[in-house]
Amino acid sequence: MKITFIRHGESIANVGNFINDDPRKPVGLTLKGKAQAEALALRLRDEIFTHAYASEFPRAQETAAILLHHHSLQLNIDARLNERKSGMDSLPVHLFNDQVRLDPLHFKTENGESFLQQMERVRSFMDELACAYPGANILAVSHENPIIAALALTVADASTVVFRGLENCGRLDLSWPATSCHT
Repeated sequence: MKITFIRHGESIANVGNFINDDPRKPVGLTLKGKAQAEALALRLRDEIFTHAYASEFPRAQETAAILLHHHSLQLNIDARLNERKSGMDSLPVHLFNDQVRLDPLHFKTENGESFLQQMERVRSFMDELACAYPGANILAVSHENPIIAALALTVADASTVVFRGLENCGRLDLSWPATSCHT
């Protein structure tokens, strides 16, 4: 299975530099974020996707809706694509990042998840889709942290990519084998 991960367009939280890890909060795209998604939609219009997924967050679903203007696909929502649960919703991003730097793979707050836990959440999403649709070409609109977690699943040492970034409407293409399917 091939999966194309797309980070959502620029959001109000990106501009405000605050954490939004609660999908019930209506944090949408900025005008620039909508323009980023529209430009990407034009670049993706000739690509063939068999399925489309987005996280529960409004900014990811808004981006996905724009990207799907040139595709006749139903958008599926999957919480495993959600932003990393920091346990620090609405606080400045730097407060979380300052703590993560001390132990990037294992750090988590009482109500949050570690990078390694996030990797397993994303792995379950990719494993399930690879088993259900082994030859599929999946479009998945998510967030920087889960997309980097997906990348970390493809390398021997997750610490080598944990601090990698991905710009808004950035793309990561991965091939994921159907190796843990149960029949």
